[in-house]
Amino acid sequence: MEEKTLKKSHKFPRRAWLLLLLAAGAIGMAGLYLLGQTYLGGRNTMVMNYLRNPGQYPDYEVEALTRCANAPFLLPSKGFIGYLWNDSFKLFNRHQGIDIFAGTEAGKTPVYAPYDGFLTREEGWRSSIIIRIPQDPLDPSRQIWLYMTHMADPEGNSFIDSAFPPGTYDKPVFTGDLLGFQGNYSGDPARPVGVHLHFSIVKDDGNGNYLNELDIANTLDPSPYFGFELNANVLGKSEVPRCSP
Repeated sequence: MEEKTLKKSHKFPRRAWLLLLLAAGAIGMAGLYLLGQTYLGGRNTMVMNYLRNPGQYPDYEVEALTRCANAPFLLPSKGFIGYLWNDSFKLFNRHQGIDIFAGTEAGKTPVYAPYDGFLTREEGWRSSIIIRIPQDPLDPSRQIWLYMTHMADPEGNSFIDSAFPPGTYDKPVFTGDLLGFQGNYSGDPARPVGVHLHFSIVKDDGNGNYLNELDIANTLDPSPYFGFELNANVLGKSEVPRCSP
């Protein structure tokens, strides 16, 4: 009798199970919708088409060192901005920056400093650099960081300019300085990425250090810094980001 009563008291109500299933379904549908914004007939299709034949899509491309609509930053590299800030590649994972695809071989398309600052390349960084901007041009009360990566070949041979070897800390750079070249380094030689530059604006921790760039909450929407829409939640999934010099 006690065993029967005990089992009954721990039985989960059918209505509660139904609510849980509905909630799980809603969460799953939301995740699939976000993925669809990037993959299902959206930006992923445009990126694949461009990489197969970039010559057919010259209107997709932005020019390096272009300033759009009096924005503070210059565009750091030439190519198609295929993936945007806030795009979704995995369920509930959000893209922290923008990806500029060159449509060329690795090591051919230059990458430039979009703004004056102080460059760091940590020991062990094969394809990445980060630039400290002491005063955010849109909010001078705070410091921000500009992170750029994938500047190496699949084996990790770096395309970063020799002026910035590993262990470089707080070296002054100026708008338009050559930093390196786009690459396809992923950390796994068997699975290189398409040749591109990943660029993100990273928040400061308040103590003079950059936050973890892998969390979108630690990054800023780059749209106002470049002067045109680069937020996946605002730009249509089949719209090409447009810069008006």
